[in-house]
Parts: sequence; C-alpha cells; structure tokens
Amino acid sequence: MPELPEVETVRRGLQPVMEGAVVEKLVLNRPDLRFPFPENLNERLQGQKIVSLGRRAKYLLIEFEDGASLISHLGMSGSYRIEPDLRVSTQEQAEDGFHYPRSKNPTHDHVVFHVQSPDYGPRQVIYNDPRRFGFLLLCGTGELADHPSLKDLGIEPTGNSLSGSVLAELFKGKKVPLKAALLDQRLIAGLGNIYVCEALWRTGLSPLRAAGDVAQDPQLAEALATSVREVIAEAIVAGGSSLRDHRQADGTLGYFQHSFAVYDREGEPCRRCGAPVQRIVQSGRSTFFCAACSS
Repeated sequence: MPELPEVETVRRGLQPVMEGAVVEKLVLNRPDLRFPFPENLNERLQGQKIVSLGRRAKYLLIEFEDGASLISHLGMSGSYRIEPDLRVSTQEQAEDGFHYPRSKNPTHDHVVFHVQSPDYGPRQVIYNDPRRFGFLLLCGTGELADHPSLKDLGIEPTGNSLSGSVLAELFKGKKVPLKAALLDQRLIAGLGNIYVCEALWRTGLSPLRAAGDVAQDPQLAEALATSVREVIAEAIVAGGSSLRDHRQADGTLGYFQHSFAVYDREGEPCRRCGAPVQRIVQSGRSTFFCAACSS
C-alpha cells in the first residue's frame, strides 16, 4: 500500500499541471471504487478551478475554487498519471516532461480529469486502480479537519513537528511494541510498514521494544524522531518505493527500494553489522530487523 512518501511524490508530480487548472470534464468509468462516487460528482466539478493540491497523511487533497475538496486515497494499487490531450502534437508531448511510458492497463482507468492547465494546456489526469481499493470523497474544505477519514490523525512526520520531546510524550507509558506505536495513525500520521522498519534500523532499536522505554530516554527519543524524519525525506526525494504498483505521475518508478537496509531483505547481511536480517510477523505484517545490532 502506498505510504506517505509515495502520496507526497504523487502530489508533487500532479501539482504543476493541476494547480490553477480548470476541470473541463470529469469522466467516471464505473459507479464506484471502494465506495460509491459522490453523487453528481462530474457535474459538481465541471468548470471548477483547482486551487491547490495538499496532503494529509496518506490522503491526497484536491481543493476547488467553490470551497469543496476531494479526498483521494490510493488504496493498495491506485496511481495517477498525466496524459497529453489528443490535440497536443507529438513534439510537444516529448518536451513537456510527461512522456515516460506508463505501463498501465487502460481497463483500470476509472477516473479521468480533463483539465485546462495554465502552463501545460489541455491535459488528462487519469486515476488507475486495478484492485479498486482506493476512493474519492467530497468534503467542504473548511470541514476537512472534522471528516471521519482525517479527524483522528496524529501529527505529520515531516518538517520539525516530530521532535524527540513530542515523540516521548506520545509514547509515554505505552507498553505496546515500538513498531505498533509508530504505525498508530492516531499518534503519527502517514507512517507505514516499510519506513517504520527502516527508521527503527537506523536508530538501532528493536521493533519488539516497548514504546514507553524510548519515552523515558530523551536522547533515544530524539534519535528515533530524527531517523523517522530523515527516512521519510529521503524516500520523497527518491520518488518513493516501487515494489509492485507505485509509479510517479510522469510514469517513472520510485527508487528508494534500492536503499532498503532491512525491509524485504530477510536472510541478507545487515548493512551495519553483517548479521542476517530477520523477519517476524507483528499484527499480521512482516517486520524486518537485525536482532544482532538492535536493542
């Protein structure tokens, strides 16, 4: 499932074309994804100007001039791509930066935004989702903070909002394993399995250790907060991790998976001490770590 870096990469890829663009037409090729599409969505958005593209945790937020916002979740296999309009010449397509092969089956193109971009002219922004586990919900922009999908989310693990002192307060008295605490979206929003494994390895912490232990050690809490921020930032720069379905909006693959220290490397040597990376299952998810150099 796409995690925060993948969604942020998608947001940055769509931003140049979509921000300031006018939706000339919205085509829905089926009545639903995970949930039914909002009623009369195509009529609601036709002619609307897109004010901004934002992100909250793993949700893409598309704000419109009339005060409405689309909440978009990619589910397990969803992706956006930008296609030129048929009226654009082949030469222009080759020069506009959105010309990489998409390798997506058009059978799964469920939503198509036909937009007029101030900088790129007519474009199609296409949502493709083979498993149809993503969704689009409509909400008033001023009501986003209270929307059921967003209202219980914790702090973002980007910028300086996540510090050692904040992390210590969040984990204070918690007996659950560190892995579970970091994945709790009510505490820290947007962290997923891949980047939690990587951040714990960087800090030299076992995923089995109680979260409350870290809260009692200010130095350790600061080190973990720093590792989380750094691994997220590096993954965003790398365009996310392409394991199965993730592609950037221009069609290229993310490449952070080539930097994995432990994730999906069971039995391979730890990049720090050389001991074999281990895999265990926590809450139904694979956890990868080095038992030899983590405590």
